[in-house]
Amino acid sequence: MSTPDPLTRRALAAAEAHSAHNYHPLPVVIASAEGAWMTDIEGRRYLDLLAGYSALNFGHSNHRLIEAARAQLERVTLTSRAFHHDRFGAFCAELAALCGMEMVLPMNTGAEAVETAVKTARKWGYRIKGVPDGQARIIVAENNFHGRTTTLVSFSTDPEARADYGPYTPGFEIVPYGDLTALEAAVDAAPADTVAVLLEPIQGEAGVLVPPPGYLAGVRELTRSRKVLFIADEIQSGLGRTGTTFACEHEGVVPDVYVLGKALGGGVVPVSAVVSSAEILGVHRPGEHGSTFGGNPLACAVALEVIALLRTGEFQRRSAALGERLHHELGLLREAGRVTEVRGRGLWAGVDIPAGRGTGRQISERLMDRGVLVKDTHGATIRIAPPLVISEEDLLWGLEQLTAVLSE
Repeated sequence: MSTPDPLTRRALAAAEAHSAHNYHPLPVVIASAEGAWMTDIEGRRYLDLLAGYSALNFGHSNHRLIEAARAQLERVTLTSRAFHHDRFGAFCAELAALCGMEMVLPMNTGAEAVETAVKTARKWGYRIKGVPDGQARIIVAENNFHGRTTTLVSFSTDPEARADYGPYTPGFEIVPYGDLTALEAAVDAAPADTVAVLLEPIQGEAGVLVPPPGYLAGVRELTRSRKVLFIADEIQSGLGRTGTTFACEHEGVVPDVYVLGKALGGGVVPVSAVVSSAEILGVHRPGEHGSTFGGNPLACAVALEVIALLRTGEFQRRSAALGERLHHELGLLREAGRVTEVRGRGLWAGVDIPAGRGTGRQISERLMDRGVLVKDTHGATIRIAPPLVISEEDLLWGLEQLTAVLSE
């Protein structure tokens, strides 16, 4: 990795001195961005192959999203949920329609949305299913990543995410991801008390892990037969990333509950939501759950434009087509022995680096020197998730840089 220039060194030093060290970012300081490209404070350009972990599916500074935000900024940005505002009803109706559902509960961040889904499942269990008070169980998957609140890290199996945050929230059982037999056994151990199965259709933070064929369909059949909710955390995988609007669509599955975030705010504002049926979300009553900023006018205005972009199908088609090219090129690297494994769907891939070629962090730093930005996870894996607006030419150029780094 090259030595940062003086301007970058000063910015990095200020961040190091005055921010908590809960992140270890690459030593690049971004000043502006457009489309799939970012520019640092020294004027160097970088191809973004991370897209804010899918928050930037529609690219940096997408003109339609920026204009929607700008127009709303001049009208009203926050009312709290103490009052109605004129963008809220349309946002809820159009997001519900996009999901094929009936009702929306808006929040801000992905973690808030997952917490909301957990609370909803428990309340549904007590009020609809008849689970005895305090006995609700939720089954989750090993290697999950649903957020970083105390409750969500309580059922994480990542030591870095979980350590030193106890005591932990009870009520969760962890099973291996992709193992339908283990899931069925966990549900059947106490079917009357099990209220939900909470899964990522593709596990992003774990390294873009795709479950075996038939798994999601099996989860859907199992949960339906046991009167258990299937909650799909599509915060990273949803809204076009995998070549369909939702990753569950690859197996023709519709869960009981979608959890959405990241791309829903277009990389402009944080927007998240739980989307489900009237029966399930109807368990909430005034005063029992909420958020001051959840469903605010600015968030709704941007999210409405995101929904409009998705309704055309253009971004889903781009992700599917460019994803085929991405996985073909990465497959060639695997055949050549330059990487050990490639996983993913659409414009989303997890790439495992052989031990002799460096860690995921080292590969990310060497790619940064070549003008490409990715991010490592779990030591030996890098994730590739470019904005869906990326051109084929730029995508292939970025993969050429990866090939060059792995050949050094």
